[in-house]
Amino acid sequence: MREQARPEQPDDVTQDRSRWPARVGSGLAVVIVALFIGLLAFGLAAQSPNSTIDSRLAEGRTAPAPAFDLAILQRGEPGPVLRRALTRAFSTGRLTTWELRGTPVLLNIWASWCEPCRQEAPLLESAWRKLGRPGRVLFVGLDQQDATTDALAFLHTYGVDYPNVHDPGDDVPRSYGATGVPETFFINADGQVVDHVIGVIAPKQLREGLSAAQTGRPVGVQSGGARRQTK
Repeated sequence: MREQARPEQPDDVTQDRSRWPARVGSGLAVVIVALFIGLLAFGLAAQSPNSTIDSRLAEGRTAPAPAFDLAILQRGEPGPVLRRALTRAFSTGRLTTWELRGTPVLLNIWASWCEPCRQEAPLLESAWRKLGRPGRVLFVGLDQQDATTDALAFLHTYGVDYPNVHDPGDDVPRSYGATGVPETFFINADGQVVDHVIGVIAPKQLREGLSAAQTGRPVGVQSGGARRQTK
């Protein structure tokens, strides 16, 4: 004869219900740990510089220049031809990558507290006057993590008269893969990065980069001279 199931006793129900908090607590702990790990991974990824540009250049390919929209620190004197491309930027006080399309660009990332940047500044200004402006390659300085007064004093000290923009943090430099100052990127008229020099740029590297920006031929990633790590 089949044995009948024992009716559930009140004590059994009480014991089962007493386990609920433990089960719920254990489940919540797993969820919290998973969320913490996810947030930590996201934070590390957000803080890490973008390696896409250097990876593509190392393969002999160009890379799209990351977009930016930054306040103009100094207009400089770009000359009549290049000034036309910057008409909108000069009227709004902000420069975006949209205005740079159609113009080869040298983008130099610097800061007034960077000693190697002081070493590099005279070479860049000389190249701007002799090669950049006459050759219709726009030089753009990107000042990062800096006080505006200090940055303007730096530009005045070294007689820099090409346009400069200001990033109060380092979000834009990191989007380009920069981890220190100075670093220089050469961008062709189609908005593609064709060369990246890490550290103080040498005259030969400067000429090669300007040529690449004009022709669109990728050069690669080059090591320059001294460089200071970003703050």
